[in-house]
Amino acid sequence: MPGGLFSGPFRALSPLLVRHNLNLFLPNGPSLSSPLSGNRSAYRARTYYGLPVRAIRRFTVRITLPEPLAPLQGLMLNLRWSWHVPTAELFASIDPDAWRASGGDPIAMLSALPPDRISALAADPGFLGRLAEAERHLRDYMSGPRWYAEAGLTEAGPAAVAYFSPEYGITAALPQYSGGLGILAGDHLKSASDLGVPLIGVGLLYRHGYFTQSLSADGWQAERYPSDDPNGQPLELLRDAAGAAVHVAVGLPAGRQLAAQVWVAQVGRIPLLLLDSYVEENEPDLHEVTDRLYGGGSDHRLRQELLLGIGGMRAVRSFCALTGHPSPEVFHTNEGHAGFLGLERIREYAERGLSFEEAIEVCRAGTVFTTHTPVPAGIDRFGRELIRQHFDDDPLLPVDRVLALGAETYPGGDPEVFNMAVMGMRLAQRVNGVSLLHGQVSRKMFAGLWPGFDTREVPIGSVTNGVHTPTWVAPEVGLLAGDAGSWDWDQAAAAPAAEIWAVRHELRSRLVAETRRRLRASWQQRGASEAELTWIDDVLDEHVLTIGFARRVPSYKRLTLMLNDPAQLSRLLNDPGQPVQIVVAGKAHPADDGGKALIQQMVKFSDTADVRRRIVFLPDYDMAMARTLVQGCDVWLNNPLRPLEACGTSGMKAALNGALNLSVRDGWWDEWYDGGNGWEIPSADGVADVVRRDELEAQALYELLGKSVAPLFYERDADDIPPGWVERIRHTLRSLGPKVQAERMVREYVTALYVPAAASSRALTDADGFGPARELAAWKKRVIEAWPQVRIEHVESESAGGSIGQRLGTALAVRVSLALGELSRDDVAVEVVYGRPDEDDEIVQPAYAMLTAEVPETVPTTGEAAVRYSGMVPLDRAGPFGYTVRVLPNHPLLDSRAELGLVTYPQEPTGMTNGDLR
Repeated sequence: MPGGLFSGPFRALSPLLVRHNLNLFLPNGPSLSSPLSGNRSAYRARTYYGLPVRAIRRFTVRITLPEPLAPLQGLMLNLRWSWHVPTAELFASIDPDAWRASGGDPIAMLSALPPDRISALAADPGFLGRLAEAERHLRDYMSGPRWYAEAGLTEAGPAAVAYFSPEYGITAALPQYSGGLGILAGDHLKSASDLGVPLIGVGLLYRHGYFTQSLSADGWQAERYPSDDPNGQPLELLRDAAGAAVHVAVGLPAGRQLAAQVWVAQVGRIPLLLLDSYVEENEPDLHEVTDRLYGGGSDHRLRQELLLGIGGMRAVRSFCALTGHPSPEVFHTNEGHAGFLGLERIREYAERGLSFEEAIEVCRAGTVFTTHTPVPAGIDRFGRELIRQHFDDDPLLPVDRVLALGAETYPGGDPEVFNMAVMGMRLAQRVNGVSLLHGQVSRKMFAGLWPGFDTREVPIGSVTNGVHTPTWVAPEVGLLAGDAGSWDWDQAAAAPAAEIWAVRHELRSRLVAETRRRLRASWQQRGASEAELTWIDDVLDEHVLTIGFARRVPSYKRLTLMLNDPAQLSRLLNDPGQPVQIVVAGKAHPADDGGKALIQQMVKFSDTADVRRRIVFLPDYDMAMARTLVQGCDVWLNNPLRPLEACGTSGMKAALNGALNLSVRDGWWDEWYDGGNGWEIPSADGVADVVRRDELEAQALYELLGKSVAPLFYERDADDIPPGWVERIRHTLRSLGPKVQAERMVREYVTALYVPAAASSRALTDADGFGPARELAAWKKRVIEAWPQVRIEHVESESAGGSIGQRLGTALAVRVSLALGELSRDDVAVEVVYGRPDEDDEIVQPAYAMLTAEVPETVPTTGEAAVRYSGMVPLDRAGPFGYTVRVLPNHPLLDSRAELGLVTYPQEPTGMTNGDLR
């Protein structure tokens, strides 16, 4: 406030002057010229009471450590402390109370320490020795060879992979996540670090994160968006050689520019670049682009996604140029939010002389796209005109071509929208879902992009998600499994029953204590006095079967399915011999009143006096709460509306801690449930009435709890150990331990997607630059234009013995004559599709046999030039047999025979048509 009241140093003023000057800021108070008489009491009340003094700007001053403690700076700024127990224990030893009060945030803890404690640490030989050991261990971790190098992938694999995601769940100290997508992204980065995979993470830095959740007196969700200062978080600004902060910019309509600075979070060996729009050169409305996660309307979300994709690519280029980090060869788009990175890469290649079509080929070859949603409503879609406004003036990105990338050209698509997932798939040669079942759902959902192909041939694969073991496994379980990162699940399963059960009791007791603490705080926030809360001391019991249910609260996850019959649930909770207790948590999106109503219904039930000691709803679900829940629960409950759960990793975390899953067969549980590692809740898939379906599945849940789950838990031997339950824990650790780890997931991404993507990308370059890319683009253009001329003229078949009657184990000779128009036989592949036909002659579970081209000849009936193909089809199954033939584009650089979406079948009323995926 230059020249204003507070422009100079603060000085003591007379009481009267203070009152007068403060009154300048009272919205309804008297002015300086108004008389004081007649209004003095009201004036004094406003002057002395209730006048907040608010800062116009806030920032964090980081602590300056004395030289002996300097290594703490490096340990704090590398987020490996969030999963490396010895480093976390080192921080905790500084001041256990301050560590707990900070929520396990070393920067916040050290900033709150008194100077004398800092001085004492700097003179403590024992602490300094442990500090030196932690520094050495981190240095070895950062530089030593790990799986990626040891497996020989340094040459075959990509030099680097850029991983783009709108959110990251690394630690509660960096609240840049809302749910499963972010937690998965955080676990991906951590596991890539542990494996030595050369990733660069890219995201946005949200100044207000997602939101903190509280409850009103009547149980309605309330949101608060606390402001986070990056200077108080484990981040550093990316700076150039002169020390200036690096800024990137993205063009907007009307010549405006959206600028951002780049913060770097070091996640073990992985740099995570987070773009922040709170920079001076932005106009006021553009400061708020990175205000909060998943907030605002379409314009706001589009600006966020432009900054993430386009700005993120520019940040990667700057980071690599400044640090010498290898430039990425592969680009992984974690959901469609970051899809605009593909357009930025096309622009880069266009600047190097490639046409739009040629640039697309190079872009696709090195891009991996992961879809996480099983429903169209979960996909970002923008109005086409809004997209047109943002790309209308870019000469390197023709706006009509850009719009075509996101067009919903399939039956049922909306011609007025731009679909981010569709663009992501068109710009990626490799696409995957996040579980086997989700891959199947995705192939059906996006089959319209590849018309003429069976859904099983749609080029969308799957890599089932995993969880980062060191982050989520309790130290006590780690000791059973070998600790120190060895994770020998057979060893853990082989531990004596008494040890396994003692660990489970310890973790359950910890959950009970934490639940009481959080529940008391929640009730106080809702307005209850301490005198009303003595009952909380008896909430939950460390000896009672404990069930956990915690996740986001969209309707399909069915938070309140357990409340379908409140009387039955109450009987289970209060059973005198086999009681059950349930801890529930979850956030609804701020705009989702339906989800908030579900939370309120759950809260009102759990507030009821006769059940409130057995069922609890805890607000503000975050990573810290999740860790306590998945470690402490005996059973993890999941009851989504099948098949709408893409994967659902919380049950994986619980399983690694010895919990048993009780779940609908959806997501990962459909894939790995084996009858012994938990229980399946039967799904009423064929019931169209949603209310009736909920009733049926809720009744199945109650019966499982009352007749199978609880009896097994309470059936004890002479040592008060449940032998049947412990055996299921053993089987869970053996069967699921190796599978659900994110290390397995990242290895699959590397071998099945990153390495092939790098090979495809390299194959499009040669000594002259992009010769193969230009050739491939020209070939595709020629094939697409000529494809309408491709016809199957004639098909004939005969048995190997000369009779159409066939016996099992013989073969069928098939000959096909084709008219290829302007194409050559090198441009196509001809296949026989065969198998068992159903009632509509649709081939069920088809197999494929490739036919071989013979010498070209003339077909007598038409006189047109044709190519004849022939081959043998094995008759390897008895019963009905059917076949057809088809023609597909063929090129050595195609990753999938369905890649172009082009296929020709015989001209018969089969309902198949030629497709075109441009």
